[in-house]
Order: sequence, then C-alpha cells, then structure tokens
Amino acid sequence: MEKSSGNRANWMFWSIVSFLRRCLFLVISARPIPHHIAFIMDGNRRYAKKRKLMEGAGHRVGFVALLSMLKYCYELGVRYVTIYAFSIENFKRQPEEVQSLMDLMQEKIEGLIKEESIVNRYGVKVHFIGNLKLLSEPVRLAAERAMVATANNSRGVLSICLAYTSTDEIVHAVQESCEEKWDEISILNTSGAGYGLVNLEENEKYERETIVKLTDIEKHMYMAVAPDPDILIRTSGETRLSNFLLWQSAYCCLYSPSVLWPEIGFRHFVWAILNFQCNHFYLERKKKQS
Repeated sequence: MEKSSGNRANWMFWSIVSFLRRCLFLVISARPIPHHIAFIMDGNRRYAKKRKLMEGAGHRVGFVALLSMLKYCYELGVRYVTIYAFSIENFKRQPEEVQSLMDLMQEKIEGLIKEESIVNRYGVKVHFIGNLKLLSEPVRLAAERAMVATANNSRGVLSICLAYTSTDEIVHAVQESCEEKWDEISILNTSGAGYGLVNLEENEKYERETIVKLTDIEKHMYMAVAPDPDILIRTSGETRLSNFLLWQSAYCCLYSPSVLWPEIGFRHFVWAILNFQCNHFYLERKKKQS
C-alpha cells in the first residue's frame, strides 16, 4: 500500500514538473527558437573518475543526459539535433576502451529501433554522419538498420556523428565534387564540347560551369542533411570545437557550461536558448552580410 502511494506521488510530481517545463517552453517560444542545436558531449571519462565509477560507466550516465537533452529539444520544437558521438581521433585510444565504446554504441543504436524509443516517440529520423567504413561491422550494420527503421519519421532529425571529423568531411566533399565535375567534363568531351566544336561564347560558359563551386561542395558534405547549427553546446567549460562542424559553425552561438556532460541539466539548456535569443538578430544580420 505504501509502495503504491509512493509511486503515485512520484508520478504526480514528475507530471507537474513536465507541465511546468512545457509552460516555460511556451513562454520561451514567443521569441525565435533555434532550428538546429549541436552537442559536443565532453567529460564522460572525467565524470567516471570524479565519482570513482567503473571504466565506461561515465558514458552510460552520459547517455541518460543525452536522452534528457533530446527530450528538451523536441518538446521546445527544435527540429534538428546533432551529437558528436565518436571522433576519428578517438580510434587512437586504448583498443580495450575503443571496443568498450563500440559495444555501448551498438547497444544504444539498436535501442533506437524499439517502438518505445525516444526517436519513435517524437517522430525523429536518424542519420549517422561520418566515415562509417571505419566502424566495426556490427556497429555499422546497426546504424544502417536504425536509419532504415526511422526513415519515415518526419517531425525531427537526429544526426549522430560517428567516425567523424570536420577535416575528413571537407576532404570527402571536395573529392566528391571534383569527381562529379570530372564526370561532367568527360561527358562533354565525348560529345565534342571539349574539342573546340563549340563557339567561343559556349566555351566560356562551359568553363564557368565546370568550376567547382561552393554549392557543389556543400551538397556533398556529410551534414547536408541539416541546416547549419544555431547553437553549439560543449560541456566541461572547453571552448575548442575539436574538429567538429568547422564548416557549418561560422554563425552559431557557442555555449560552454563548466559542468561535465553527465551533469548537464535543464537550466543549462534554457540558458543556451536565452543566450541564442539575445544574439539571434545580430547573427542573422551577419549571415545576410556574408
């Protein structure tokens, strides 16, 4: 009886908390809301060391913090969320740690497919971003299954950066753009356009069209699935981007709370949104001037 009363009281408490949070989001929504928030989840290992937890336990606690951040984003109406889950540089860590992280990622990715998962609850499509060929086969296959399983979700987009660095993304995009232009040139040469069989005016047009443009590179970026981020949040008080979204973050708000990732909470999320709203019109003006 006492246990049942306790459960009911606990349910009522969290229902009230959820209601108050939604009311606050309603007030915040009176001003511009970010379309895209990106997270660098820094501090999981330091959290485990600080709390004297087993190796890898910090990442599991960090996953709980991630679920909270995703819930806040989708409740507020943020359509795009991107997380930096695993850098190419992380492969340089101890093999045992890398394998442990891969096992954890496979477990959590497979959880995304479940009907009651947060991505299905909020109708979120999942993309895995990066050089996925570098992942172990079980993780890569799990990622592919999750993308297929959520392909019809349309209310939000979650981009999970695995085996990713921004420099690798830029090199990939330039290579793809050059290969595409080379194919176009080959087709034109085959048709005679490259052998002086067109007049001068058409030749000049041809040369202009075969130059690799900014839009060509951008459409081949891994992150072409989402607009540039409005807010980039990195925990642990670090202000480095660590090779994450370097191309896309020219006009976004950077927020670096001093807490470790597993410690991030609702107040940090709200502060990031308010900071964005204070700077929104300035950043929009800068974008138009560029």
